[in-house]
Amino acid sequence: MNAIEPVGVGVIGAGNISDEYLRTLRAAPDIDLLGIGDLDRTRAAEQARRYGIPFSGSAEEVLALPGVELIVNLTIPAAHAEVTLGAIAARKHVWTEKPMALDRAQARQVLDAASAAGVLVGNAPDTILGEGIQTAAALLASGRIGTPQTVLTLMQGPGPDSWHPRPQFLFAKGAGPLFDIGPYYLTTLVQLLGPIAAVHAEGHRARRERVVGSGPEAGTRFPVDVDTHVSVLTRFESGVVGTSVYSFDSPQRRQLFEITGSTGVLRVPVSGFDGATEVLDGDDRSTAWTSVPAQGAHRERGVGVVDLARAIRSGGAPRAGAALAYHVLDVMLAIEESAAAGAPVPVVSSAGVVAPVAPEWNPSEAMTHPIQEQTGVRE
Repeated sequence: MNAIEPVGVGVIGAGNISDEYLRTLRAAPDIDLLGIGDLDRTRAAEQARRYGIPFSGSAEEVLALPGVELIVNLTIPAAHAEVTLGAIAARKHVWTEKPMALDRAQARQVLDAASAAGVLVGNAPDTILGEGIQTAAALLASGRIGTPQTVLTLMQGPGPDSWHPRPQFLFAKGAGPLFDIGPYYLTTLVQLLGPIAAVHAEGHRARRERVVGSGPEAGTRFPVDVDTHVSVLTRFESGVVGTSVYSFDSPQRRQLFEITGSTGVLRVPVSGFDGATEVLDGDDRSTAWTSVPAQGAHRERGVGVVDLARAIRSGGAPRAGAALAYHVLDVMLAIEESAAAGAPVPVVSSAGVVAPVAPEWNPSEAMTHPIQEQTGVRE
């Protein structure tokens, strides 16, 4: 059976995160990587040489390249909506790094523009498509721990300023632990437990300035414009309640994602794509935790782009799509508003169920027929 024609892809943004994407996209037979653009043309040219990409230049030049159908937007958060809207105006499908925009108005512009143009929009994070979280989702759906009741998530660490060579944008509006790391946890929460109905949050900022810890700008001081510790109480539409911490203020590094059900507990891997799921069937005083290895083909960052490319060819919709990204953004903004007001804030938006990924779904093997793809339903 003949393989489906690969989708022509242009990348805008050649910063640190581009390496992780380009490794996956370069190896994916469903992707034809045609060009990369950046405000820093030298950086774009370096990435083009490193990954064998035939063209490098400006964002506008990448948009104009013949054969580009899909733009991968890896710019800083403040530029996400502008770059995405420009790509949509050029009738390109778009995958955007998190968050999709900085506010609801921008995000609605993206949704409305994509609908009017008839293009698809996908959004990071794509860890929910990894074999680790997909295995946890299957265990939860099977009733392994009964009916979900509560969830606890923790993400604590000292922050990226110690290791990132250009960390300033990670402490600006649209970033911080809530907007930088929160999407991984919140997208997984919605994937496993359904839409979020309301939040009640408190925020804290330990320092007003931080110092670049590595690279050519090491020693440079810069302002902190967002809360660097956020505590959240969450109520889901299903009735599940949750407690979460997102912090760049802790010398203690800790990650936890734990769902308690009526008959057991599920620990979900959220630090990568392939971690094992831990299951407690009953009381930990009498029952040991069981480790369930991730099932299925291995996936890495950029798998969401492959899923989106296959949706373009199959006529479906990306699993990590715009409606899910909008709901997660809406939740994060509600958390900010709650922390500022000191009161609960309802979440108006919702999101549908994401289609599961079959264990045999493999981004390293070319799609041979669109019918084989179990993508979501177009909105």
